[in-house]
Amino acid sequence: MVDGYFFYLGLALVSLLVLLLATRRGRRSAAAAHDDGALRLPPGPWQLPVIGSLHHIAGKLPHRAMRDLARRHGPVMLLRLGEVPTLVVSSRDAAREVMKTHDTAFASRPLSATVRALTSGGKDIIFAPYGEYWRQLRKIAVTELLTARRVLSFRPIREEEVAAMLRAVARAASAGRAVEMRAALSALVADTTVRAVMGDRCKDRDVFLRKLDRSIELSAGLNPADLWPSSRLAGCLSGAVRQAEECRDTVFAILDGIIQEHLDKSGSGGAAGEDLLDVLLRIQKEGRLQIPLDMDAIKSVIFDIFGAGSETSATTMEWTIAELIRNPMAMKKATAEVRQAFAKEGVVSEARLSELRYLHLVIKETFRLHAPVPLLLPRECQEACQVLGYDVPRGTQVLVNVWALGRDEQYWPGGSPEEFRPERFDAGEVTATVDFRGADFELLPFGAGRRMCPGMAFGLANMELALASLLFHFDWEAPGVTNPSKFDMTEGFGMTARRKANLLLHPILRVPLPGI
Repeated sequence: MVDGYFFYLGLALVSLLVLLLATRRGRRSAAAAHDDGALRLPPGPWQLPVIGSLHHIAGKLPHRAMRDLARRHGPVMLLRLGEVPTLVVSSRDAAREVMKTHDTAFASRPLSATVRALTSGGKDIIFAPYGEYWRQLRKIAVTELLTARRVLSFRPIREEEVAAMLRAVARAASAGRAVEMRAALSALVADTTVRAVMGDRCKDRDVFLRKLDRSIELSAGLNPADLWPSSRLAGCLSGAVRQAEECRDTVFAILDGIIQEHLDKSGSGGAAGEDLLDVLLRIQKEGRLQIPLDMDAIKSVIFDIFGAGSETSATTMEWTIAELIRNPMAMKKATAEVRQAFAKEGVVSEARLSELRYLHLVIKETFRLHAPVPLLLPRECQEACQVLGYDVPRGTQVLVNVWALGRDEQYWPGGSPEEFRPERFDAGEVTATVDFRGADFELLPFGAGRRMCPGMAFGLANMELALASLLFHFDWEAPGVTNPSKFDMTEGFGMTARRKANLLLHPILRVPLPGI
């Protein structure tokens, strides 16, 4: 990821270029202030003309800066990012009101200029505005694409791809070479996802992944076209929209060829052998939908599955391994558990992963400290309502700082909330029953309510087998790290919170791979 937070340092220059908007916006603000006089708006830091609150988060990662601001201004805080009014929620009770009490009011997503370009105007599941079209796509996702049975059907794919990764790691171990874990895990999840979605590996995978990475950077919403949506000048000066269109066109061109291959062979398989693209094409052909599913919608949904499934899974696995390197006792316990469970078989079996109690605590603790999308994806207030007694005007963008919730000491007693301690979820602990499936609002890596991620089971299945297998067969060492507690855990900038530095580790083969 590029160090995008340095972008904020250039906002002053951009503000000069859009300063001609200030007078017009000043008149609008005066009228709005008169209209809002009766409202009890949430508190927030002082604002500047044109750039609003952006100077308060300059030079920091947004989720960290917003956590610090919330400590001064409260768990329901109103910012203005450029000209976009933004409610930032940083408490369990406020998150519950947004995603449960008033879930319908906050069930839509804002379509920024770059997101509109990436999604062909919101034709995907993730960013489609709340309404009949989105409900239709959501139903397809939960009843056809990402059901427990469908995810289970992809087990052979996961096992084959994990085995291929393990062989590559074993070759590195025998040669005394370090493994760049981000690249290895990204390739694993990408190949697994490609085969589940399309039935076979994609010859343009690397191009696809580069465009996916760039799309994720662009969709963070921190470029002039998104911060000043009413300004033609800001839109013209920003290359983000053009880059978003180029990313979309490149990805869609790759998908066009794959879709044509599927259409050419349609009818030769059966429902039991369907990949996810087959499912979408079948639903389109049946023509039973209230709103027809066109090819752009199909390609947008496929792009979603890659973006949400592969990026978050790879990021979470990388953080999990990094935390285990940094915490040798947790690494020792997790490794001992998986080796004891599968010693007789000599290989990890997905069917018995539920037996790995401590590994599941490790994954849960990683979600707490390293939510893959720290601010979740933005929501938009569709009807005026209140959150913790504060008025939220219609059209306000809403961010839920799940990164801050996961590190709030009032929800995570028994030691520093910054400490990696999987045992906090063990029996007897105050937080033992807290789970990440959307019912406990202090731990929301997948969100909650109507907009909760429908691909949670798909992502978890990709992670658990890979992590258990890497721990079962190998010991891991970080070259040059003599004090694990000083291991670099710096986050990078982006909509997803990746590690900033590469995770370069030496594997040591302990349990031989079958057939080698």
